[in-house]
Amino acid sequence: MGGWSARHRWAAVGGWLLFVIAVMVIGQSVGRTDLDQSRSMAGEVNQAATIIDDAGLQDKAGEMVLVQTPHGTVTDPAVRTAVADVVGAVRATGLTTAITSPYDTQAISEDHRSALVRFDMRGSADDAPDHVQPVLDAVAKTQRAHPDLRIEEFGDASGDHAVNNAFGSDFKTAEYSAVPVALAILLIAFGALVAALLPVALAITAFLGAGGVVALVSHAIPMSDTANSVMLLVGLAVGVDYCLFYLRREREERAAGHDAATALRIAAATSGRAVLISGFTVIVAMAGMLFTGIGDFKAMGMATMIVVAIAMFGSVTVLPALLSILGERVEKGRVPLIGRRSRGAGARAQAAHGGSRFWRTVLRPVLRHPKVSTLVAGGALIALAVPAFSMHTANLTTQQELGDGLPIIKTYEHINAAFPGGPDPAHVVVKADAINAPQVKKAIADFRAEAVRSGASTGPVTVTVHSAQNVAQIDVPLAGGSDRAKAEADVRLLRDQVRPDTLGKVGGVQAPVTGETASSMDFTHKITSSVPPVFAFVIVFAFLLMLLSFRSLTVALTSIALNLLSVGAAYGVLTLVFQHGVGASLVGAHSSGAVVAWLPLFLFVILFGLSMDYHVFVVSRIREARSRGLTTKGAIEHGITTTAGVVTSAAVIMVAVFAIFGTLSMQSMKQMGVGLACAVLVDATVIRGVLLPALMTLLDERNWYLPRWLHWLPDMTHDESAVSEPPAAGDRPRHAVPDRV
Repeated sequence: MGGWSARHRWAAVGGWLLFVIAVMVIGQSVGRTDLDQSRSMAGEVNQAATIIDDAGLQDKAGEMVLVQTPHGTVTDPAVRTAVADVVGAVRATGLTTAITSPYDTQAISEDHRSALVRFDMRGSADDAPDHVQPVLDAVAKTQRAHPDLRIEEFGDASGDHAVNNAFGSDFKTAEYSAVPVALAILLIAFGALVAALLPVALAITAFLGAGGVVALVSHAIPMSDTANSVMLLVGLAVGVDYCLFYLRREREERAAGHDAATALRIAAATSGRAVLISGFTVIVAMAGMLFTGIGDFKAMGMATMIVVAIAMFGSVTVLPALLSILGERVEKGRVPLIGRRSRGAGARAQAAHGGSRFWRTVLRPVLRHPKVSTLVAGGALIALAVPAFSMHTANLTTQQELGDGLPIIKTYEHINAAFPGGPDPAHVVVKADAINAPQVKKAIADFRAEAVRSGASTGPVTVTVHSAQNVAQIDVPLAGGSDRAKAEADVRLLRDQVRPDTLGKVGGVQAPVTGETASSMDFTHKITSSVPPVFAFVIVFAFLLMLLSFRSLTVALTSIALNLLSVGAAYGVLTLVFQHGVGASLVGAHSSGAVVAWLPLFLFVILFGLSMDYHVFVVSRIREARSRGLTTKGAIEHGITTTAGVVTSAAVIMVAVFAIFGTLSMQSMKQMGVGLACAVLVDATVIRGVLLPALMTLLDERNWYLPRWLHWLPDMTHDESAVSEPPAAGDRPRHAVPDRV
C-alpha cells in the first residue's frame, strides 16, 4: 500500500481528498438521524416512549412556577393575586399550553405556604429550551411585581436552557482547543511546521470524512452530539498517533542514511504494519460498545470505529504519498531554537545508533535490575488500582453534576423542599383498550390512592387522559425527593407493589413506570449487566489479534495484562479523587461520593484501544530488532529507546487534550478527562518505559513462545525483508536529518 501510494502519489492524494469531499457532501445531503434518548433505553423507559410515540402524542416539556410566601398561607389574597398574575403572564406569551392553577389541582404544600402553577411548553420537548426565554422573562416580571413573595420557574425546558447557557459552550470550547494544543506539541516534537501539520491535517480530514459516513450510517444506528464529540477525540488521538509512528520512522531512516524511497519502503513495512494492527485492535475495542444495547454507547462505538478505520487507511495511503511529494520539504518551517538542526559527526552517530538519551538513561537500571523494576513498578500500579475494588457507581444528581452555583439549582431545591419529588416525578404511562372504561378508571384511581398510602409519594398525584389515543399519564411525585437512594426505592415500590395491586389487576393494560429516576435506574442496571460481555469480547478479540500479529502466546498474554493494569490504575485514581475526595480540589472537583455510572465501561473500551497503539508500536520495534539478530535484551533496549520519543510525544498530546476536558464544569466530563489523562500518562511512562522492558527482560526468549499446536496460525508478522541495513557513514546523503521526536 505504501509503495503504490509513493509511486502514484498524486492519485493517492487526489483520491483521498475526493473521498473526504464526496462523503461530506453526501452526508450533508442525506442528513443525520439523531438519537431519541428515551427510545434508546432498555426496559420500561423504552416501553413508555414506544406507547407515546405509537399514540402520536408529542413529548412535551413540563414547567412549574413556585409561588411561596414567607408568612401566612397560599389562601391569602396577595398570594391568590400573584398566582393569577403568573397564570396570566404565562398564557400571554402564547408559548404555553395546559396551564393549571394550584387551587384546581391542589398542588399546595403541606404547610400551605407554597403552590405550583403547572403548564407545558408548546411544540416538542427538544425545541422547548430554545423558546422558553420569553416565559422566563414573564415569570421574572411577575416576581418583580410581588417582591414579598418567591416566584421562580423550573422544568424540563428552563432547566435545559440554564444548563445550555452555562455549559453549552464549555464542551465546544474544549473541542476547539484540542487541535491547537496538539499542533503546538507537534511543533515542539518535530521542530518544523510542515512536519507538525501533517498529523493534524490527516486527523482533521479523517474526522470530516467520518462525519459524512456517520451521517449515512445514522439512518440505521441513530447518532448523537456526544458520539460526535467522542469521534473527534478518538479521531484526533489515533490520527496523530498513526502519523507520528509513520513519519518518525521515515525521518529516522533518512537520518540513518537511506534514500527517500528506501526510507518510505521501510516505514511502510514496519510502522505501516503497526498502524494496521493497532487500528484493527482499536476497532475491536470500540465494537464492544455495541454490546451494551444503549443508544448512546452504540452511537459512540460505531462513530469511533468509522473514524479509526478512515484514519488508519489514510495513514498507510495518503501519508506516504505526501511524504513522497514533500521529500526534504517536510523539514520546512523550522521553529527557532527548537527546530535548529544538529550537525556534525555526533549527531550522525546518534541517528545511526538510534534512540533517546533520556530514555536510554532511564532504561539502563531497568534492564540491569529487571526483577526489582517489575516489583516496584507493578506493585505501585497494583496499589494504585486497589481503591477501584471499592468503587461505587451511580448516575449523578443534578446538584452533583452541576454544583450549587446556578440559580436554577436553587429553584430546584426550593421546589423539592416544599414538594418532595415534585421536580422529578415518576410518570406512569397507561395504555388500555378503552382508557375510559369503568374498571380502568377505577384502577387509575386506586393507583393514585395506593401510591400515597404506600409511602411512595406524598402527592399530589395527577392524571392526564388522552381519550382519543386510549392513553393516560399519571405523574407521581416521589417521597424520596432529591435523595436518589430513597427515590429509587419509591420507584421500585411503585413497580413491584402499587402497580400489580391496582393497574395490574385489569387485563390488557400496560403501565410502564418512567421518569428521571426510573431512567437512571434502568440505565445503571443495563450498564452493569453489559460489563461482563463487553469486557470478554474486547479482551478475547484483542488477544487473538495480538497472537496472530506477533505469533507469540507470551506477547499476547502480557499485552492484555499490562493494558488491564493501566485501566485498573485509572479506576483507582477515579475512585480516590471523585468518590473519596483525595486531591479533588487540585482538579477543581468536589467529592460526589460516586463515579458516574457510564464511565468505567467507557474508559475501559477507550483506554484498551488507545493503549494498544503504544504496545503494538513498541513491541513491533522490539521484535523487528530481535529478528535482525540482536539479543532479546539488546532488542528491548533498541525498541524502547527508538520508540520512546514518539510514544512520549503522542502521550503528551493525548494527556493535554484529555486534561482540557478535565477542566470542564460538569462533574461527569471532569471525571472522564481526569481518568483518560491519568491512564494514558501511566501507560506511556510507567508501563511502556519500565514495566514492559523489565518484564520482557525477565521472560527473555520465552517472549517469542508459540506452542507447537498453534503453529498452524497464519504468519502475519513483519515483512523484515523490507528492512535493509543503513549505508556506511561515508555513503550517507549530506541532507540526512536526525529525528528530533
